[in-house]
Amino acid sequence: MPDDPAQWRVFDYEGFEIHVLPHLKPTPEHAPPRATERFVYIGHVCRPGANANVPGDAVHFHADGDDEYKTAQDAVDDARHIGKSIVDGTHPDLSVLSLVSHHHHPG
Repeated sequence: MPDDPAQWRVFDYEGFEIHVLPHLKPTPEHAPPRATERFVYIGHVCRPGANANVPGDAVHFHADGDDEYKTAQDAVDDARHIGKSIVDGTHPDLSVLSLVSHHHHPG
């Protein structure tokens, strides 16, 4: 496997951090080779300094199965938009409320 040049991008937004990692969309084994590369993303929203690997400290999201982007930057832009919607509370499925509230309940 060649080294993936993709880097995590971090955006500060409304007291949260939106972390985005664009990466090449894998081509299914049975599919013909693509003429052009397509990108997707993974990402998460967390408080500054939080460990995204700790359960409850980050809200993870990723590109839908049918999503694909012509460039890594397109993927990052869309992911940043989704991250903002999570922070704003306009995302239909994901919310930062768990990040805000879970520190009030030790244990």
